[in-house]
Amino acid sequence: MKLMHLSDLHIGKRVNEFSMIEDQKYILEEILKIVDSEKPDGVLIAGDVYDKSLPSVDGVTLFDDFLSGLHKQKVAVFIVSGNHDSAERINFASRIMEQNKIYIAGTFDGNMPKIRMKDEYGPVNVYLLPFVKPAMVRPYYPDVESYHDAVASIIGNTPINEAERNVLVAHQFITAGEATPERTDSENISIGGIDNIDASVFDPFDYVALGHLHGPQRIGRDEIRYAGSPLKYSFSEARQKKSLTMVELAEKGKVSFEKIPLVPLRDMREIKGPLEKLLDPEVYSKANTLDYIHATLTDEEEIYDAIGKIRSVYPNVMKLDFENSRMERRQETETAAMDIVSKNPLELFEEFFINQNNNPMKEEQREMMVKLFDTIDRGR
Repeated sequence: MKLMHLSDLHIGKRVNEFSMIEDQKYILEEILKIVDSEKPDGVLIAGDVYDKSLPSVDGVTLFDDFLSGLHKQKVAVFIVSGNHDSAERINFASRIMEQNKIYIAGTFDGNMPKIRMKDEYGPVNVYLLPFVKPAMVRPYYPDVESYHDAVASIIGNTPINEAERNVLVAHQFITAGEATPERTDSENISIGGIDNIDASVFDPFDYVALGHLHGPQRIGRDEIRYAGSPLKYSFSEARQKKSLTMVELAEKGKVSFEKIPLVPLRDMREIKGPLEKLLDPEVYSKANTLDYIHATLTDEEEIYDAIGKIRSVYPNVMKLDFENSRMERRQETETAAMDIVSKNPLELFEEFFINQNNNPMKEEQREMMVKLFDTIDRGR
């Protein structure tokens, strides 16, 4: 059985105030072409269909067009909600859509839906787990405290026949022991990793189609994978190679993968150098000038209307920075000022004493200064 794994479409997203809807329309049309050529039995969409819980009209229309295109090709579609989605909105009309082999799990109701498919090797069970937090699971499993507990309780209380082939579609942050996956600044990860779930909870599954992280990667074992987003959504992703994952399940225990590259309408890339060099036709003609650009200018002299000059060649500049000795001195001054603010008077005097005398204060000198500062504080 052949399955196409997608995730993190983020339809309707804006990056640095640029709408990505045209780029998303293009890449979804490219994906439909790949579906037509690869002929998968199912398409797995692992959450973050939309970028916001209240998606734009253009975003909803685009996803409707994409689903219609998949339906015309008679391919089954499996969708779970992500943390950016409104679970209830994603769930809308899901029971009607099942009649057309479009299976949606937007909200968690205490159970994981199971869809049973068959091929020449027997049944394949596809389980759908929408994005969950501990509070969403606690009404069904009261002992749940962490994200790991939540997912482990759901899977542990689901009857899964491990003699058959089982696939899970989920949208969570997964780690494997001390190993953590590659992350970018466009992903919403809780501080301190409190939302992490260990990959060991997925042992009953032959393949786990994950969403949430934007870089395609495995975690724990080859059969637990993030497909990554089909487009770059921040400059921290500029060096990533976007793709979709094609999964083939043969007999039990035999799973193979292929990454199919996705080429965008406009890439997202970083350029750096003096303005004259970046505006040289020999330089800019080597790539698409309509790409989304983060430009860093290294000129020492002041440049009048730098953004206007850059946009004369690169109209889709999203971000402009400067890197030169003046900026370095400014950063050093700002750092020093922040350092001074963070220190108390005694620490500042100790630094002054060392600078003047090339030696630290003696203990009796330090005690005398402590008393002096205490007297000053009490007199305020």
